[in-house]
Amino acid sequence: MAHSKSAMKRQRTSREANLRNRIRISEIKTMEKKLRAAVAAGDASAASEAAKCFSSCLDKAAKCGTIHPNRAANKKSQADKLLNSVSAK
Repeated sequence: MAHSKSAMKRQRTSREANLRNRIRISEIKTMEKKLRAAVAAGDASAASEAAKCFSSCLDKAAKCGTIHPNRAANKKSQADKLLNSVSAK
């Protein structure tokens, strides 16, 4: 249990930040699943829309510090490879 005022505020703000980060990461995972489902179905237009939304979510999370920018870049690269595999078919 925190005793000082600043320690109590730190606990409160870190709890709020943790909740925000969990929401962002959950959204990223959902978008990735939608992208993979569209690719598996072979729907190029839906896959490109899903890739666009997925990329946007990754950029926002990286900007806010939820995930590392390099991780966002790697995930975007993987999404592009998936998208190219659908486009090639």
